[in-house]
Amino acid sequence: MKTPPDPNAPAFTSLIDLASSRLGGLAIATSDEFFAEKDNLLKATPAVFLADEYTDRGKWMDGWESRRKRVPGHDWCVLRLGAPGTLKGFDIDTSFFLGNHPPFASVEGVYSEKSLVHTDAFDQLPWKEILKKVPLQPGSHNYCDVSSSERVNFLRLNIFPDGGVARFRAYGHVAPDWTRYAPGEVLDLAAVEHGGTVEACNDMFFGPKDNLIMPGRGHNMSDGWETKRKRNLPGHDWVVVRLGAAGTLRRVIVDTNNFKGNFPDRCSLEGCNAPNAAPGTVPEGPWQTIVGETKLMGHHQHELVTELKAKGPFTHVRMNIFPDGGVARLRLYGVR
Repeated sequence: MKTPPDPNAPAFTSLIDLASSRLGGLAIATSDEFFAEKDNLLKATPAVFLADEYTDRGKWMDGWESRRKRVPGHDWCVLRLGAPGTLKGFDIDTSFFLGNHPPFASVEGVYSEKSLVHTDAFDQLPWKEILKKVPLQPGSHNYCDVSSSERVNFLRLNIFPDGGVARFRAYGHVAPDWTRYAPGEVLDLAAVEHGGTVEACNDMFFGPKDNLIMPGRGHNMSDGWETKRKRNLPGHDWVVVRLGAAGTLRRVIVDTNNFKGNFPDRCSLEGCNAPNAAPGTVPEGPWQTIVGETKLMGHHQHELVTELKAKGPFTHVRMNIFPDGGVARLRLYGVR
């Protein structure tokens, strides 16, 4: 069943969740996970509740839950982000934790080149407070605005003194380290890990627009961008991607993986170079045709090379689908 959007969600939740397991986020260490494992925190799916489900340690809960603390101190969990970036807000989600949620929480961040997966030397890192200690409500999305310019790739979620958190979301902007890539290296400039963002679309009734630029090919139909059936309405559906860096395109992949009876009949792509366009907006153009209207197949990875009519440089690419349907991934390979 499609989960309805939270009508109270603040604007920053439209940004990328840098901690999500879909992006490669990982819970790497915790002070305690007696009742429920830390890995649940970063699941991309909403938390669920099973009334009659128990384990040999107590009630099964879909989240991270520590035991009742009988000694001084507080519990914590260290998270490695799926991509380094700057943060604009958190959702400390206590869904279904009603008598066992933490009364307070805070978040610290740090950037480190070291692999911290197999080390306990967390206290030696120069952690900086991103979110000061705030009260949490039970069974709720606890949205917390932050405005940090610090580029981080690790977070430490502190809860006071103990309890359970269902999901943790860290919304922000990916900040790639371009020094890791050789000059002239061909990259997927639309990929979220390279700073790509999906700026706008006209419809995403069945599947969020951000799925288009996520890693992998998509595990089922929910893991793609899908519009409602257009029926006899005029026009067509569209989506605009801002590249992580302006670049010249070499090849394009339009992947309809898992979309077998609901893929678009055709697609086309246009590009423009608008480096000063405000985030979240569609540039006025001028737009150039990258790929003219092209027939699509279901459950197929369409690689377009010779079809490219213009290669840029572009900062934005618009994909038009005719008339509607679902696309799992859009890959825009090029050189910065």
